[in-house]
Amino acid sequence: MRVELTSTRNPRVKHLVALRRRRARDEFGVTLIDGYDELLLALDAGVRPQTVYCCPAYDPDGSRHEALLGRLEPDAASIEIVPVSREVFAKVSYRENPDGWLAVVASPAAQLSALTVPASPLVLVCEAVEKPGNLGAMLRTADAAGVAAVVAAGPVTDWGNPNLVRASKGTVFSVPVASAPTAEVVSWLDANGIALVATLPEAVTTLDQLDLTGPTAIAVGAEHAGLSAELVAAARHSVRIPMFGRVNSLNVSAAAAIGLYEAVRQRDGL
Repeated sequence: MRVELTSTRNPRVKHLVALRRRRARDEFGVTLIDGYDELLLALDAGVRPQTVYCCPAYDPDGSRHEALLGRLEPDAASIEIVPVSREVFAKVSYRENPDGWLAVVASPAAQLSALTVPASPLVLVCEAVEKPGNLGAMLRTADAAGVAAVVAAGPVTDWGNPNLVRASKGTVFSVPVASAPTAEVVSWLDANGIALVATLPEAVTTLDQLDLTGPTAIAVGAEHAGLSAELVAAARHSVRIPMFGRVNSLNVSAAAAIGLYEAVRQRDGL
């Protein structure tokens, strides 16, 4: 029988709170999944948590609680399941409206050199994007579009940021992700025969005029600075998204979505 954790001063609670900081996540090589749906998606992607903290008080009829415990049961020997009180869960959860599920899992990021991609892959490169919400939104799009990998060039936010995990709805575990300096990303793309396409507002060629059916990496940059001169110089092609209003740029996650789905449209012959 599992014993409920009720003290907010327990060392486990302090450890979970500490994992909100990047230094602690990097030290232990883990991150947090906060949420029932996010944890389900991670499980579907093959993630096996180290520890799962659950609070039955957030599930009055017990249906979701029993369903998720049932999913975890086959791996019960290797996954520690810890029931906690509502007070403890409120302490360790980073969501405004928690639902009673928090898991500690291995960090989702891989070494860039370890990433493998299929023939004629579609890759998203995001350079120096800071906001977890934008990275999370791009991951959701990448998952939906069947992207082979998302690579952070000159990364600012780590892939294990709990707010990024939440914003991605767990898709950070279903799409291969990696981080590396821009020069290393360029070398990796060259080694894999992937054409780098830079999205630039001043480009002459529009997105729909370029053939994106071959091995392609679409690069988007932080809104305040755009892509670096280093990445632009390395790009095989530069394209722009047609703009007809007063503004000259889109939110980076919107630009990524348009670029990826133009590639999907071409690849599907639509």
